[in-house]
Amino acid sequence: MEGKTYEDAGVSLAFAESVVERLRAAVESTGTTGFGAFAGLYPLDEQRLLAASMDSAGTKLVLARKAGRLRGIGADLAAHCVNDVITTGAEPLFFLDYVVGHSLEMEQVAELVEGAAETCRAAGCALLGGETAEMPGVYREQELDFAGTCVGLVARGDVIDGSRVEAGDVVLGLPSLGLHTNGFSLVRRLLGEGDFDAELVLAPHKLYVDEVSELRGRADVKSLAHVTGGGILGNLTRVVPEGLGVELDWEAWERPPVYAWLTAQGVSEEEQRRVFNVGIGMCAVVPAADAEAGLVIGRVT
Repeated sequence: MEGKTYEDAGVSLAFAESVVERLRAAVESTGTTGFGAFAGLYPLDEQRLLAASMDSAGTKLVLARKAGRLRGIGADLAAHCVNDVITTGAEPLFFLDYVVGHSLEMEQVAELVEGAAETCRAAGCALLGGETAEMPGVYREQELDFAGTCVGLVARGDVIDGSRVEAGDVVLGLPSLGLHTNGFSLVRRLLGEGDFDAELVLAPHKLYVDEVSELRGRADVKSLAHVTGGGILGNLTRVVPEGLGVELDWEAWERPPVYAWLTAQGVSEEEQRRVFNVGIGMCAVVPAADAEAGLVIGRVT
């Protein structure tokens, strides 16, 4: 399987896990709790908390630039950050972005920001502004990066943190449109330097604001997991109490075509489950009595 895993492509999930405890100590030394959640919570007053998350578009941006789809990457980044924030039960308030590269072309910057604004409008979230920077001493020629932060607001009594999850609850899955914005170091290695099917590989990172809101209206949502790097199980375990496990029915949903393409390229089922969302972009844990509220893909044990 040489060349067909994320680690072969230069990204080590194991290394990321190895530094977690050191990062946790640094973060918690500032008085915060809940390290490892999709968004951090900060008490604004006795009734309300701010929820905040930050991420980057990753190396999907390299392929998007090649395909002339930077506007889509702008939308993807904002969706990624907003999705992280809503896992806490928060309503997104505002978004900030950061564009950096060796040297910037204003048309590319505009495309990225306009794409982010498109998602922000759909999420009812203000785009407050951001920062642009040229760093020729850090980035190589033609290199570009795009990062963002989303902040939301949640009432203390509405916080979703997974603490009420118990054995017997069921896991509902909200479908993804494709790879979202994770695992593209491996995808780029598989593609090489040739042309590629942008519709297949660069499918949008879905925004789940409306679906999550509707689901919360018909079910008791105890926990929400945004499926990003680490796959479904890697992200679900972040919002399930210690001592509980999750069993998934991997055949319960239909996968987008890009996963058949990955299989044809020699990427194993195990590696796809470990790195990619394999067709489920958001998971919700609800009581068994609410199982009919969505697509059941597993259960808590």
